[in-house]
Amino acid sequence: MKKLIAEFLGTGWLVLGGCGSAVLAANFPGSGAENSLGLGFLGVSFAFGLTVVTMAYAIGHISGCHLNPAVSIGLWMGGRFDSKELPGYIVAQVLGGLFGAGILYLIASGTGNFDASAGFASNGYGDLSPGKYNMTAALVTEVVMTFFFLIVILGSTHGKAPSGFAGLAIGLALVLIHLISIPVTNTSVNPARSTSQAIFAGGAYLGQLWLFWVAPIVGAALAGIVYKFLSPNEE
Repeated sequence: MKKLIAEFLGTGWLVLGGCGSAVLAANFPGSGAENSLGLGFLGVSFAFGLTVVTMAYAIGHISGCHLNPAVSIGLWMGGRFDSKELPGYIVAQVLGGLFGAGILYLIASGTGNFDASAGFASNGYGDLSPGKYNMTAALVTEVVMTFFFLIVILGSTHGKAPSGFAGLAIGLALVLIHLISIPVTNTSVNPARSTSQAIFAGGAYLGQLWLFWVAPIVGAALAGIVYKFLSPNEE
């Protein structure tokens, strides 16, 4: 139960910190030029990475700090996670994401011009993609980005990896992933994060949610298989 609570809180923090930066601060208008105080893509990318870094050192020793169903599945495929714990982790992560999104919705709706259906930092392709990228581009992006995210996770947490640096490596990998893929899909690589925002945005965002479950899980599973082949032994 402590592990599940940790995953719930950690995923809530990831959504609140990462998606919150996108919703509240990415395009915040300054007193002069448009968006002069906004974080932009760079700021949002670092916000997501920072949530993972901070939680890795806060709850990593409790639950492993997965914060992501794809990560849990990738670790399971790589032989690093017990299948008995997998369903509970996924449920806790999805509920944690909804918790974070709910808090964000309450904050964001405190201004008169807020409209969750306009996006709410949701993921999408086609007309819902920031750069209007099609479904194929979104699918490839999410599979590949999640694959390499899990390669970094599996490598940095390996028994032979330098100790104490996994959280930093994983957080920086997530920053890089966002820098690459925000224009394509608004970056998911995390079904819980995608679900939490799509539920509040509704409409077409819910209709496209399937891709942001399928692609990250496929990418993570492939990474688990590949890394288990590359480095099967922890010692």
